[in-house]
Amino acid sequence: MDIVYKGALVVDGTGAPGYRADVGVANGRIAEIGKVSAKRRVDADGLVLAPGFIDMHSHSDIQVLANPEHLAKVSQGVTTEVIGQDGLSYAPVDDDVLAALRAQLAGWNDDPAGFDWNWRTVGEYLDRLDRGIAVNAAYLVPQGTLRMLCVGWDDRPATESELDRMRQVLAESLHQGAVGMSSGLTYTPGMYADSAELTALCRVVAELGGYYSPHHRSYGAGALEAYSEMVEVSRQSGCPLHLAHATMNFEVNRGRAGELLALLDDAIAAGADVTLDTYPYLPGATYLSALLPSWSSEGGPEKTLQRLTDPETRERIRVEIEEIGSDGCHGVPVDWDTIEINGVRKAENTHLVGKSVAQSARETGRAPAELYFDTLVSERLGTSCLMHVGHEENVQAIMRHPAHTGGSDGLLVGDRPHPRAWGTFPRYLARYVRELGVLSLEECVAHLTGRAAQRLRLTDRGLVRPGYAADLVLFDPHEVADTATFDQPRQAAAGIPHVVVNGVPVVDAGRRTDALPGHSLRNTRSRA
Repeated sequence: MDIVYKGALVVDGTGAPGYRADVGVANGRIAEIGKVSAKRRVDADGLVLAPGFIDMHSHSDIQVLANPEHLAKVSQGVTTEVIGQDGLSYAPVDDDVLAALRAQLAGWNDDPAGFDWNWRTVGEYLDRLDRGIAVNAAYLVPQGTLRMLCVGWDDRPATESELDRMRQVLAESLHQGAVGMSSGLTYTPGMYADSAELTALCRVVAELGGYYSPHHRSYGAGALEAYSEMVEVSRQSGCPLHLAHATMNFEVNRGRAGELLALLDDAIAAGADVTLDTYPYLPGATYLSALLPSWSSEGGPEKTLQRLTDPETRERIRVEIEEIGSDGCHGVPVDWDTIEINGVRKAENTHLVGKSVAQSARETGRAPAELYFDTLVSERLGTSCLMHVGHEENVQAIMRHPAHTGGSDGLLVGDRPHPRAWGTFPRYLARYVRELGVLSLEECVAHLTGRAAQRLRLTDRGLVRPGYAADLVLFDPHEVADTATFDQPRQAAAGIPHVVVNGVPVVDAGRRTDALPGHSLRNTRSRA
């Protein structure tokens, strides 16, 4: 036995009541539970021992490689992340698509100087992860990237030959180890796909053992219709459905979580395989250019920037964003007081950080839309923002649902990223278990571990059981807390002294070790 954690309260990820036991770890696995001895003994009296948390919606695609310490995730007990989210990531690509993505996603992931982009396929990207990362990672094929590669940036239906190529590349990517497909249907160019195209792709995903995780077409006006479209795509394709950051945001959806849950319950009762994830915060986060109407982004980042420098086009965009409600802003006319710039790339724009677009406009005597456009041009679209549009009653209602799992949706870059990147999992335990009692401890842990592993079809992770991979977190149930705030977002969690990935401590007695024991978790059902 390599390590034994003595006298812990084991909360095993099933939702069953916790129990006191020693847990022994050997050769990367949970070797024994009960009374155990080992060459290294860790006193776990007063601590909960649970499966490592699974972040079902993460944006660590580049930072897990560029900054191997990965303290944001390991310090909050995350041992597995699902990346390739929102239909936009960096594989499969060719040179031109990769260059466009590096520009488009700089506000999400940065574009690190000197970084080695030495992959083009999903398999090559997963091989890169397998050189050693802090946590385990599963990858979703991003449908927007797939469309970029096979169709381009045009707002039109895919031709039959283009659809055939997308299906071929998607199948290759799933065979190489991707666990499913994601979409970002408020982001270009993925949003240009219609339901029929999505259904055709999802049939491939279903055949090869994956699941579909869409960021659907609206979280504001038309949210329920957008959710219904995804349920119908799942029904027609036979593909399991996992709804990404399944929130009901904007004022038009205040108090309407019950309608979403009724829709999902009806689908599940009819035989659908549906799960979802959420983060335990109100504001959302994205890149600032996401608010633009889709037509203004057609053709890619350079064409977008050209449109933003043309006065007539700017006015057309302004009307759509401010008066009509663009599809990029979920069909809701923008309230500039709710849009906070939280990350810029150029030093001359740092005065904008931490302020709403409306506040910065007032301070400079400019119209908010003009400041918005000028910032996008100056930053070449590489700006991130917070959207203060959430509702607490919706957040609590959705997290209670038995199909719910946890996802941070956290961006790790920018001047003041959303604190959910560092605080999601301890916040569930501190605020929604200990303080508010929305979930019991055992139920919450099941949402964050066992149920997520079930969605990922991980047969040896997500539970504390002999023979399972030793992905573990030990936390003090009375002290665990998120310390990350909107003003100081890069703060490690309190009350989580031990985190173990594949049997190797990555946080030991509250200190980050130098270990990188994580690797890709690949879809094996596609090869069955």
